[in-house]
Amino acid sequence: MTGKRKLKSADAKLILDSVADGVFAVDEDWRIVYFNKAAEKITGFTREEALGQHCYNIFRASCCQEGCVLRKTRETGREISGLSINILDRDNVEKPISVSTAVLKDASGKVTGGVEIFRDMSVVEDLRREIRKTYRFRDMVSKNHLVQEVFSVVPDIAASRASVLIQGPTGTGKELLARAIHSESPRAQKPFIKVNCGALPDSLLESELFGHVAGAFTDAKTARKGRFHLADEGTIFLDEIGDISPAMQVRLLRVLQDGAFEPVGSSESVQVDVRVICATHRDLKALVAQGEFRDDLLYRINTVVLELPGLVKRLEDLPILVEDFLGKFNNLTGKSVREVSPWAMEILMRYRWPGNIRELEHAIEHAFVLVKGNLIKPEHLPADLRAAVATETPGEGLAPIRQSEKDAIVRALEANNYERVRTAAQLGMSRTTLWRRMRRYGIKGR
Repeated sequence: MTGKRKLKSADAKLILDSVADGVFAVDEDWRIVYFNKAAEKITGFTREEALGQHCYNIFRASCCQEGCVLRKTRETGREISGLSINILDRDNVEKPISVSTAVLKDASGKVTGGVEIFRDMSVVEDLRREIRKTYRFRDMVSKNHLVQEVFSVVPDIAASRASVLIQGPTGTGKELLARAIHSESPRAQKPFIKVNCGALPDSLLESELFGHVAGAFTDAKTARKGRFHLADEGTIFLDEIGDISPAMQVRLLRVLQDGAFEPVGSSESVQVDVRVICATHRDLKALVAQGEFRDDLLYRINTVVLELPGLVKRLEDLPILVEDFLGKFNNLTGKSVREVSPWAMEILMRYRWPGNIRELEHAIEHAFVLVKGNLIKPEHLPADLRAAVATETPGEGLAPIRQSEKDAIVRALEANNYERVRTAAQLGMSRTTLWRRMRRYGIKGR
């Protein structure tokens, strides 16, 4: 008669030592009572060093002091699956891992400890960083094909001396693009000077641009160099060029034609070598037709024209922009906010973003003020943003972006032979999120 062989404790340990995921268990006093080989490899601590130690002395996760995930599982009885956190290994090197937790109970159902399973995500994170590089140009990031086209021509534009006009709605990153052109140019080590032409009246703008001599006007006690002088051999960025007056347009035209100007109150010309980059959210051709902008000035400043679309026209960029801002505000605040919840992301995707990327950045900064843990939820977003979305028809405006997302997932799956870990890394999402999206869109695996 053949009997079924029971699994012995030694067999269970052998099996756990064979898996690639790290596994450790703690008793009621949070002391480690089990530590497998993968846990040794990931943390750098040997089993002998770990056993008997409090888990927070070995595991040293980013959440140990803020709110231990294993403690939450023991207190609530709810298992946690696939949570992304960071640990410090034995050499104090930060490692990204994915964590799942469960409670340990005896035969009577009494909780006697907890178990944590964790996976080293370093390779996946390295791959994600490499992929993000393909979407990044200097301080700008975008997947959008229109913005990528702009990125592709910037090195050639930067190498030339041509004047550049950057067009696009307010908050789309025109200054960042101007800085990128300057940084890629032979003038990169020289000054980059910005002037917001729409923020100053003519009298102040003239002095700001061209400087003044002592006694030029009542408060001019000493001479002062203007921005064109300060930008000599470098680049001057004239933001909101469409807002300057006709009189100021005449003076600006002379600088662009001759590279010379007179400071306010002076009759002596100052010669400069300045690369001019202009930006506007207005339609300059329409202003020319209305007689509000000089056509000869327009021809001078628009040798090369670059267009940045509004955020609502490049919604596929929103997740990677959010990730960028999470990194920025984590560094500024010392917090460890890892992601935006699906419901909060849905709100961000449905909002129309009149203030574009700048408004998105402010929304994430607002969320950082309110968030306590590592997940941004809808209630952390600005109230007016949530209210604007609540008045829309559910799903309105999402069809194109959802189709775009579905197409992107299919392409990534095909490129990675339907291997989900690499596909998820390429798309900048977790495997669980990828699986949910595949189900939502009816995408079959292989």
